Amino acid sequence: MSINTFGRVFRFTTWGESHGPALGAVVDGCPPGLELDESDIQPFLDARRPGQSKYTTQRQEADAVRIMSGVFADGGGKQRTTGTPIALMIENTDQRSKDYSEIAQTYRPGHADYAYDAKYGFRDYRGGGRSSARETAARVAAGAIARLIIPEVTLAAYVCELGGDAIDREAMDLSTIGDNPFFCPDPAAASRWEGLVDKARKDGSSLGAVVECVASGVPAGWGAPVYAKLDAELAAAMMGINAVKGVEIGDGFAAARLSGEENADPMQPGTQDAGPAFAANHAGGIAGGISTGQPIVCRVAFKPTSSILTPVDSITRDGAATKVRTKGRHDPCVGIRGTPVVEAMMALVLADHKLLHRAQCG
Repeated sequence: MSINTFGRVFRFTTWGESHGPALGAVVDGCPPGLELDESDIQPFLDARRPGQSKYTTQRQEADAVRIMSGVFADGGGKQRTTGTPIALMIENTDQRSKDYSEIAQTYRPGHADYAYDAKYGFRDYRGGGRSSARETAARVAAGAIARLIIPEVTLAAYVCELGGDAIDREAMDLSTIGDNPFFCPDPAAASRWEGLVDKARKDGSSLGAVVECVASGVPAGWGAPVYAKLDAELAAAMMGINAVKGVEIGDGFAAARLSGEENADPMQPGTQDAGPAFAANHAGGIAGGISTGQPIVCRVAFKPTSSILTPVDSITRDGAATKVRTKGRHDPCVGIRGTPVVEAMMALVLADHKLLHRAQCG
């Protein structure tokens, strides 16, 4: 079966295809009484929207969201959630299905074409159909609602590495993330990346990226010690994003190269309200599957976009050898527009775990 629903208490189901008439999400389990209208969702969709610079796909989509159910304005005030399913719809307005006619009977290496066909015996070749990264617009819309449940949490997602070129963490300034088209907190790195992405685009190639997301203000206690570990569910959420091939929490793989004393997060007496004072955060704000009160740090590795103009060996559905070059409009670095998606998935997991924690512990 196909699994299109994510979450336990706060759940969302996405629907739609890249070249269908529309796509969207149905959000269930949202507490009633939260103020919500389209203006609370649209800014996050605008951050993910294609066609905003020469460094992303030139597909032009307004990504205007409509709330179809689950809200009500009583007495002429602002709409509030009713506690019933919230249906969100985003119309597709700039599909070019003809761009994909040449690969209708050919598998694109790196894409889900062959695997999808092997599973279902049938596939929508227009932009990948359901497996297209366009589906992530629905996740971003659902994530905007999740943010209303966790007002105590501050989220910041940014690209920390692109094409193998990493930011200088000493020069990081999160206030500059919106000043460049790369969601980059290091202005010097953003300047270098312009040349890197531009060259890849002109060469018909693509680049990978690493996106880091930090959630500050998460109280200690969210998560569970065994089958609903907070870090495990964050990893599942991030791995579910198109083109993601790796996830790290805290130091991640670097922790394997440390000694026990180097990897420890020493604690000192703190305050009753704030909890202990930590001297380090190698664990990324999660210990034993439960939040510690420190910032939660997650890094997500995006592979290079598989849609490239360089011919690559492949086969047809009949098994004949061929070469494929993917035409159409594609991101030269999918990790750039993946940044708002990472932030949305962080919000969705944290909102779900806040409600799970409240359900068990009050």
